Amino acid sequence: MARARLIAVLAALLAASLQAPGHAAQQPPAAGAPAEAPLPGEAKPNAPAPPWQPRAAAELQALDKIDNRLATLNVPVGQSIQFEQLTITVQACVVRLPDQPADAASFLQIVNSRPGAPGFRGWMLMAEPAVSVLQDADFDVRLVACH
Repeated sequence: MARARLIAVLAALLAASLQAPGHAAQQPPAAGAPAEAPLPGEAKPNAPAPPWQPRAAAELQALDKIDNRLATLNVPVGQSIQFEQLTITVQACVVRLPDQPADAASFLQIVNSRPGAPGFRGWMLMAEPAVSVLQDADFDVRLVACH
């Protein structure tokens, strides 16, 4: 059940991240419906808003398990930040619409400079942090919010 939910969430996130900010996705016309072009001066009807909205930055919590040091990191989308040996790059950060259950998701790439240390590349979910995590003996990183 959790796997099916994860697949559905990741598919929605992928669709939201591929969509340009501020533009609604165009829906194909229903089968058998004529494709009508708007008249000059007439507004083109918009498709429904996607269930995820992009945000400009991710708020992350990073834990150094060795020194028991917790840090809050605010990283703009498209930028990287250094935490100890980790380089964390935020490639996308999205939130659900206000009329939906609160959740945020961020597409992260985490590189550990230690040779042979594991890295991470994928979506992290705020509401379900255990579904997709950095698996490192020395560090934990989790998504707190998207702003």
